Amino acid sequence: MRILLAEDDQVIARHVIEALTGEGYFVGHSASGPDVWEKGDVGVYEAVILDLGLPDLDGLTLLRRWRRSGNTIPVLILTARGSWMERVDGFDAGADDYLPKPFRNEELLARLKALLRRAGAAGPAQVAEAGRFRHDEARKTVSFDDQPVDLSPQEYRALLLLMADPNAVVSAYDMARHVQGRDDDAAKNAVEAMIKRIRRKTAPDAILTRRGFGYTLGQEEP
Repeated sequence: MRILLAEDDQVIARHVIEALTGEGYFVGHSASGPDVWEKGDVGVYEAVILDLGLPDLDGLTLLRRWRRSGNTIPVLILTARGSWMERVDGFDAGADDYLPKPFRNEELLARLKALLRRAGAAGPAQVAEAGRFRHDEARKTVSFDDQPVDLSPQEYRALLLLMADPNAVVSAYDMARHVQGRDDDAAKNAVEAMIKRIRRKTAPDAILTRRGFGYTLGQEEP
């Protein structure tokens, strides 16, 4: 399940991404209002975690525009503004839930799951299959060709990212950002080493490389 995190505080964003990916969500992150507007309007994500203090286009204005245009994507507001009047403004603009900063990740996850249930989504699937991989969300385990695979936390998050859309190609930088919260050259090199380890634990063709583009679980090109 794909969640859009709209947060310009990089420290908060990193902690939230770690919490969500640890629960099996794929997280898209954006730190600017216009970029969030575009990403949230294309129907790719199941919910948005929205900070009100975004640069260039604030979260409240953005939310009002979404609702006026008929966009009903569930929105959980994060904000340092904690007064009851500001919360009312958020709900009037179309928010589905409201969580003031500072917050604990456990409460954020609980509110997100409740929001998704109300919207008719159950959260990450309990059991998901992609290619020869099988993921049991409740047990946080992965099997390959029906055999359990012992994965590190980072390997686990990387594989869930690939399983979220088996035919998509994920660049090393995107995977590094998703798994490690950074996308420098050192993180990219660490991703390449991690993919090799996963292949050693499964099969050489378990994860395919599209040279110049990234990694995928999709079929080999003819």
